[in-house]
This record gives sequence, structure tokens and C-alpha cells, in this order.
Amino acid sequence: MTVMTNSAQRVTAEDAAALVRSGDWLDYGAVLAQPDAFDAALAERVNELSNVNIRGCLSVRSRAVLEADPEREHFNFFNWHLGGYDRKLSDAGRQNYIPCNLGEIPDYYRRFIDPPEMMVIKTCPIDADGYFNLSAANLWHGAVASRAKIVIVETDPALPYVHGIENGLHMSQVDYVIEGGGQPVPELPNPAPTDADRAVARLIAAEIEDGACLQIGIGAMPNAVCSLLLESGVRNLGIHTEMLTDGIIDLYKAGVVTGSAKTSHPNKIVCSFGLGSKKLYDAIDRNPDISCQPVDITNLPHLITQNDRLTTINNTTQMDLQGQAASESSGHRHISGSGGQLQFVRAGYASNGGKSFICMSSTYERAGIRASRIVLDLTPGNVITAPRSDMMFVVTEYGLVNLKGKSIPERAKAMISLAHPDFREDLERDARANGLIPRSFA
Repeated sequence: MTVMTNSAQRVTAEDAAALVRSGDWLDYGAVLAQPDAFDAALAERVNELSNVNIRGCLSVRSRAVLEADPEREHFNFFNWHLGGYDRKLSDAGRQNYIPCNLGEIPDYYRRFIDPPEMMVIKTCPIDADGYFNLSAANLWHGAVASRAKIVIVETDPALPYVHGIENGLHMSQVDYVIEGGGQPVPELPNPAPTDADRAVARLIAAEIEDGACLQIGIGAMPNAVCSLLLESGVRNLGIHTEMLTDGIIDLYKAGVVTGSAKTSHPNKIVCSFGLGSKKLYDAIDRNPDISCQPVDITNLPHLITQNDRLTTINNTTQMDLQGQAASESSGHRHISGSGGQLQFVRAGYASNGGKSFICMSSTYERAGIRASRIVLDLTPGNVITAPRSDMMFVVTEYGLVNLKGKSIPERAKAMISLAHPDFREDLERDARANGLIPRSFA
């Protein structure tokens, strides 16, 4: 372990990158925390190094080390959750996914992962109290810093300064500081909701009560729920979520989110990271209503369920007739990650008065062919993100069902009712032919 001092040493990105040796393990952190200046400097050393292993998560910009090493001869990149850029590289065999429940990652670093040689993350510049604020990316960075042999921060004055719990590294925890910045903070485009998104959102919004505490996942469908809640008349909502989105900020700015009814962290919007537009970053900058916390506080079910009426809303891509949700892969092709979905599904059910919603459009189209997301059997190789035993509410544009307490025949009938009408007859015939619905069952 590196001996910490009261003052970190300022270095150039090139000087910091010169510390890396072949065979080292590095941590790049997640989302807005991934470094840029250091990454570019390390990429310049590509031909000098071999077997440098880097962990990251949800890259919001291209990674220079990966662009400099298309054959993966020098750098190995391992990812806790794939974004769009990461997915393309994973498809090309240039990244590997690490299976996880996102809220457990701090514990992985403390108990199971060998201390990395180096942690390099982007932070806000040092504040008056000697802390490098983690901005809208708390996550597991504190746990990594407590274990890494060398801790380097790359400062960026463009990052929003975000209040929270343990949302900063003290200068005594940091070995080297790179003065970075100069680029706009990466933004996440908001896709326009489809008719199916809006139909699903209407069904879910009708189930949300005054004073409920929301967790909202990523995507057009959860954001459509936020839009409809603006019109629904519901009041005094709370937020306890993994990811802070533009839709949540819209609710907050409209006065719909107050946190006054929350039973844990009242009056605070609790998140572990934020990713969205400039509107989001401006809204959270030095805002005392925001509390960015480590992911083992935001995501562990026994802590989340301290909030009464917790309502969790997440997407999936395919479900079978028994209620298994495959939300992260398409066969053996990995497309995203488990994230916090299973943890929030369980917490929504277990909360006093809580609800868990898994939502999807009933169909998708690929190469001009329409297919059902509700199937007899999951695509071979598909990863089950939420098992049938954990499933509560399932929603498509054709309805909403609660699978808790239902037998397999009842589940199959309920899931078929959510499918597009063009696929229901075949699904019922297949379900009966395979014994999911007995001949005697109406």
C-alpha cells in the first residue's frame, strides 16, 4: 500500500502513464469518472507494454487505449456494465464483461479482488476542505481507492460538484494529481418514446401513489413514466435510485419530487451516479437536495427497503412464459449488464407497500421481421437477470399482471395476455404442447 501524505503530487498525464508496467491491473472507474488525459497518454505507450489489464464501466467516450490496440495485444479491458461504445467492442472481442450485482462491487474490491496497482479516475478539482469531489459518479470508487497501491485523480473543472455521502477522496488518499479537463461533460441522448413506451408508462403511472419512493432505470420507457407522472397529479414523490436521469430531474424541477414522505434520507434525492444532459448536470451542481452515495448504500436490498412504498421500474428485453427476465444479453452476445435490476426487483417487493415493475414492448423488429419479446423459451444462451421467483408486476402496452403467487399455468396465461395479439395463439398452443398449461386448465 502506498504511504499517504497530506499533499498529493501534481504530475502530467505523461508522467502518470509512465508509472504503468506490463502486467499491471488498473482501475478506470465508471461513467463520468473515466479518465481522458491519462487514457490518451497511456495509449501513446501501447508498443512498450503488454498484458495491461483495465477495469472500467459504462464508457461515455471512446477509450484511447482500446483504439490504439485493435488486436488486443497490449491492453485487456474488463467491464462491469456495457454502454453503446462498450457493446461494439465486446462484439469484436475487445472487451469482457464481469458478471455482478452492481451494489455488491465495493465488497468485491474489499474481499475478492487483489489490490490493483493503480486507480485513475476523473474528479472535480480539490475543494476548500481538501477533497476531490467524485461528482455524479460515487459508485465503488471509494472502495477501490482504499485498496489501490497508487491513486491518481485527473481533475476536470467542468464536472458538476455533487453533495453526498463519502462522495470525495481526501488529498491524503491521493498520490498524484493530473490537471485535466477542456472537454464538455459527456451527455446521454434521450430517445423519443414510442407509442408502446407511452402505453406502458400510462399503466405504471396509474399504480404510483402520492408519497411513493421511486427507482427509475435507464431508457425511453422509464423516462416516459416520468413524463406521464408530470401530468398525473401525483405528489410528494421520493427518489432512491442507482442512476439519476433527466426524467427524474424534470419531476424534481416541477415540484413533484420533494422527498418529504421518504422514510430513509428524507428530503434527499439519493443516487449513486448521474448521466444525462447538461440540464441534469446544471441541476445537481452544488444542490443540497442531491445526495450521491456509494452503490452499496443505494443498491443493497436491506438498505433500500428502509423506504416505504418503494416503486422500482426497470426494462427487460425478453421474458418467457414462466416469468424469467433476460435483460442483458441476446443469446451469447452480451449487450449491457445485470446492473442493479435484480436488487431493485427484490427491494421493490420487500418494501412496506412497495411495488416492482419490469416493463417492455411486446415486440421488436430486426431486419424487417417482427418478433415477440414474450416467448415459450428464452433465446439459447440468454442470461437470466431476474428469475421467475422474484417477478412481481410485468407490463407491456397490452396490460399489467402481477405474477406473485401464481402457478405456472396461471403465469403462462398471464404472460400470453401481455403478448401482441398476433403471437398469442401460437404461444398458447406451444404452452399447452409443452405442459405449461394442462389440458384441463381453462
